[in-house]
Amino acid sequence: MTAPTPASDSVAITQPASRRGRWLLAIVALLVAGGLWWRLGDVGHAQKGPGGMGRGEQGPQPVTAAVAKALPLPVWFTALGTVTPRSLVNVMPRVAGLLQSVDYKQGRMVKAGQLLAQIDPRPFQIAVAQAQAQVEQTQAQLAGAQRDLVRYETLLGQDSIAAQQVSDQRATVAQLKATLDANKAALNNAKLQLSWTRITAPVAGLAGLRPVDAGNMVTTSGAVGAVTVANSGGGTSAGSGGGNATPIAVIAQVQPVDATFALPQQQIGEVVGQLLHGKQLEVQAWDARNTKLLATGKLVAADNQINTSTGTLNLRAEFDNKDLALFPNQFINVRLLVRTLPDAVVVPSTAVAVGAPGTYVYVIGAGDKVALRKVVTGAAYENLTQIVSGVRPGERVVTDGLDRLRDGSKVRVVQARQAMPGPVASGAHAGRPDGKAKPAAAGGAH
Repeated sequence: MTAPTPASDSVAITQPASRRGRWLLAIVALLVAGGLWWRLGDVGHAQKGPGGMGRGEQGPQPVTAAVAKALPLPVWFTALGTVTPRSLVNVMPRVAGLLQSVDYKQGRMVKAGQLLAQIDPRPFQIAVAQAQAQVEQTQAQLAGAQRDLVRYETLLGQDSIAAQQVSDQRATVAQLKATLDANKAALNNAKLQLSWTRITAPVAGLAGLRPVDAGNMVTTSGAVGAVTVANSGGGTSAGSGGGNATPIAVIAQVQPVDATFALPQQQIGEVVGQLLHGKQLEVQAWDARNTKLLATGKLVAADNQINTSTGTLNLRAEFDNKDLALFPNQFINVRLLVRTLPDAVVVPSTAVAVGAPGTYVYVIGAGDKVALRKVVTGAAYENLTQIVSGVRPGERVVTDGLDRLRDGSKVRVVQARQAMPGPVASGAHAGRPDGKAKPAAAGGAH
């Protein structure tokens, strides 16, 4: 048997190696092709929007919309205010003596002329009796001197008395007349002092807490030895610390009551102009949370100068306050009705956006495509904003979903917005179907 040659051995070894290489290359190619297919599939899927459509084939964006309408729109200015009594009176004793009684109920309404307290009148009654006696004594002396003068004048006519004696008698009569006048004045003063022992209310109003109790000695500076502290009404009351005068009562006139507030100088021109021409502007008082209407009144006065430190002008409004809803020193939110725009184009405030283009809205046009429209806004009331220019009545504007839109986007209105309110009332019952107005945002409309 012949042994294999070296050449035949080389061929037998290289043929299996080349087949293995081709298989490896085929496997690598398949893996690369599969990876590319998977990658391209992911990219294609990512480029598709909802529903399987591509990025350039996105469906309509869901939005809510409302129709711009022409409505009467009230223009309100808002400010923080403080309730102030029409008058605040510290009732002080006008004579000194023992305080016999305190006859008013603290924290209750009192009438003008009502008895508040009584000072022991007996010393003053004695003084009146003494003054009365002096008057009667002088009257008797004057009557005798006048009779003597008549007799002297008769004797002088008969040349039976010296003229000097008659002249002296006339001087005596004149002196007694002057003394009688002085005694009558003293009597009137004593009666006046006696009347002051009855301390009465000079004005009608709400009495504060009782500062002095019966049994104290009082002077024209209040109770002897009493010390006082300021109370919330701006008056004084008995307590510790200080040594100011202690009133018998503190009365705040609260029917009607005033409210003081300030407006920035940019807003006062129109307000003061109407006030000086005699127009009564409506003013509303809302509670501190701006949720409840407390009272409706009118603007009555404006200060004569602007505060240079704040750039504001103080104004004063008057409220009847028949139900005592407003209390002195109470903080309130004030709303001042300046005017009513008869046919203002309004849209919901949520339709107005501010961004790089400025102030704008999205108007829904033909084919449910939106157009970015720059607008100029005006007054704001409740949830409505006036559009001075840029939108016409009847056009639809997007109210929700603005952040997902761009000019030319196609939209789909998914929720029919409730109809906006009809003509907006300008009085105290504006803004709610139940007749109670909802407060506007702080800062007011410009």
